[in-house]
Amino acid sequence: MPNIKSAKKDLRKSRAAAVRNRAQRSALRTAVKKAKTATAAADDRLNAVSLLDRAARKGLIHKNAAARQKSKLAKQANKAAAA
Repeated sequence: MPNIKSAKKDLRKSRAAAVRNRAQRSALRTAVKKAKTATAAADDRLNAVSLLDRAARKGLIHKNAAARQKSKLAKQANKAAAA
């Protein structure tokens, strides 16, 4: 446990950020899984893309990881539309 006042504050901040990040990451993963299902609506895909963009902008995930996942979703949507 830290003794210095600023170190105590850093610990509080990092714990709060960890909780926030965990919730955001969980919501993101849920949205992406929902968008990947065969019966996914366009709204589900748009929501997932929006959350991916936000997560990348906020630094929750790497921007290339977000781009890769968005690309896979778009590819899957195009494949479903063609079939």
